Amino acid sequence: MKQIFTVTGMTCEHCEKTVVRAVRQLDRAAVVQADRIANRVEVDSDQPRDALAQAIAEEGFTVAA
Repeated sequence: MKQIFTVTGMTCEHCEKTVVRAVRQLDRAAVVQADRIANRVEVDSDQPRDALAQAIAEEGFTVAA
């Protein structure tokens, strides 16, 4: 299931990679695209939305509801 998150705090390519890695630790099969310019993260995963948001937030980024 494709889900879109508004994520703030990503300031560089490393931040984008950190977000992608956090989601893939939860779901290795997830397809993740992080765009720091748009503050947008698209995730195609079967994991619950709350779990994905928590994985991103645990890396220090703010995830809008």
